[in-house]
Amino acid sequence: MSQMVTCPATATLIYLAGQVSDDLSDDIAVQTQSVLAKIDGLLSLAGSDKTGLVSAQIWLRDMGDFDAMNPVWEQWLPEGRAPVRACVEARLADPRLKIEIQVIAVKTSA
Repeated sequence: MSQMVTCPATATLIYLAGQVSDDLSDDIAVQTQSVLAKIDGLLSLAGSDKTGLVSAQIWLRDMGDFDAMNPVWEQWLPEGRAPVRACVEARLADPRLKIEIQVIAVKTSA
C-alpha cells in the first residue's frame, strides 16, 4: 500500500464510479475478482490499465471480509505499483454485495 502517489500535472485523469460485482455469490474473493475484472475493462476503454492507478477506495459490507479480500487485491496489482487506498466498512446498495471499489487512474496510452 502506498502512502503517496504523484502524477505529472499534464496527466489525463480517469475517474471510475464505484464498481460492484455481477456475481452475487457469498464469496468475497469471487466478488473482488469480478469487480477488479470490471475495473480492468473500464480502464482499457479509457486508454489506461492498472499500472496507472493513483487512488482506490474500497467499501466492504463487513470488515471481517478484509483478510479474504486483500490477497486478491494484492495479487491483482502490478508489483511496486500500489495506489493510495482507503478501505472501510459500509452498508452497500444491495445486501448481497460484499464489496464496492472506486478508482482514479492516469491515462497510460496516447
